[in-house]
Amino acid sequence: MDLALERKEHELNNRARFPSFVFLSIVILACWALVEPQQIGMSGLHPRRWEGQKAAVAARIRRVENGLLPAVVIKGRAPRPMNLIERMKHYRVPGVSIAVINQGTVEWARGYGVVEAGSHRPVTPETLFQAASISKPVTAMAALFLVQQGKLSLDGDVNAALVSWKVPENEYTAREKVTLRRLLSHSAGLTVHGFRGYAQGEPLPTLRDILDGRPPANSPPIRVTAVPGQQWRYSGGGYCVVQQLLMDITGKPFPELMRSTVLDRLGMTHSTYQQPLPAEWARQAASGHRSDGAPVKGRWHTYPEMAAAGLWTTAADLARFAIEIQRAWRGESHKVLSRRMIRQMLTPQKDRVGLGLFLRGEGQRLRFYHGGSNAGFRCFLTAYVATGQGAVVMTNSDNGQPLAMEIIRSIAREYGWPDYRPAEKVIAKVDPAIYQAYVGDYELGPGLIITIRRQDGRLFGQASWFAKTELFPESETSYFSPSGLSITFVKNERGVVTGMVVHQGERDWRARRIK
Repeated sequence: MDLALERKEHELNNRARFPSFVFLSIVILACWALVEPQQIGMSGLHPRRWEGQKAAVAARIRRVENGLLPAVVIKGRAPRPMNLIERMKHYRVPGVSIAVINQGTVEWARGYGVVEAGSHRPVTPETLFQAASISKPVTAMAALFLVQQGKLSLDGDVNAALVSWKVPENEYTAREKVTLRRLLSHSAGLTVHGFRGYAQGEPLPTLRDILDGRPPANSPPIRVTAVPGQQWRYSGGGYCVVQQLLMDITGKPFPELMRSTVLDRLGMTHSTYQQPLPAEWARQAASGHRSDGAPVKGRWHTYPEMAAAGLWTTAADLARFAIEIQRAWRGESHKVLSRRMIRQMLTPQKDRVGLGLFLRGEGQRLRFYHGGSNAGFRCFLTAYVATGQGAVVMTNSDNGQPLAMEIIRSIAREYGWPDYRPAEKVIAKVDPAIYQAYVGDYELGPGLIITIRRQDGRLFGQASWFAKTELFPESETSYFSPSGLSITFVKNERGVVTGMVVHQGERDWRARRIK
């Protein structure tokens, strides 16, 4: 094997296995030992069987904790399982909360680490985290509940129901109308991908301010810039329209209507959409952390964009939400939505997106999922409709996404899921001189920039949502990172690089070169 290529493979494997930072190790290990797992769904068993089940679950927990798997492995080499606490140190993630769904129940829920770097307060299954964009599918369930009650149309023009504010009409809405179905499935043609929130002490905008991009709102106006129904384009702004719509229909504040339509009905007693978070809830909340390990100033940002990003919750409560979807799909429950309405929710609209949830697979392998990314928080929910399996991972760090997926892959292997396995890659031998053609800035959307740089004969990528990472070649135009990010550079007919296709998680994103 070429020595340079062998060195790259060695570095890639080491990077995936060993922690590069050491912080709070004694505190994290101590807290990890103190927090006992919650086991739900085994009540009513004979004492001996109960003890046997507890022992079996405890063994599974240990295997999950010591079986974290990387996103990428070199073809022909078995993946090396990793320890959860070591990986938390590696990524500088102070706290993690996990809930595992098996056979249609929350089999176990457990907290790891601390609520804030430098503190001794352990994360427990009751610790609140920001759900970020996982707020959206919970909001979608509330909207569909009102549709089910006949109070709201799924396919009618939302301007017919909006009272306090209207979607501004233009040449795009003249061709097709913005509907609830299109809003929930990110196909209404609306702008504003996401929101950065408001630091403690900053003035908070009203929802009307946010919709119109009016100060003190820190995001642009939410407007239709594509023909509704023709394409998928992720829009947190669309869920702000849903927020206003639900408030106008019910006449209630958004946190109150979410509690009455969804949270109370599902027993999500550790969940709230209240923004700012009231003091009595704040005592149970984890602090967000930046990529350098420092706590977010003021502990967290406030998100008045509640429908899109405002839910505070626990991994176990989100698992209850997923379980209700599974049970309603099978016709075993209708606490919020009927079987018919749940099947609408999980029917692909555009680009394998349902009403509030992303979808993959068919039949026994059909699964729904959603991730979340707020300032200082990252989380992920996934569940299989037919098999009653799934998991939720919540973290209090900007670095939490790759860690969450390593945990998901460990759970998937332990519980025999058909997906979430490490991808096998081959490092290609290419001339490093070609890297210079890729150096530049690439725009995924407004404010979403990926920067590509060359350093010491190696290629690196960096963006606001992931730290600087080396990119390894699969070919002259395709590259991958140890965390599973894949990039394919796009050239025009003259051979000039004009953009890239980014594959991260389970989606492809196109970015144009701007520099």
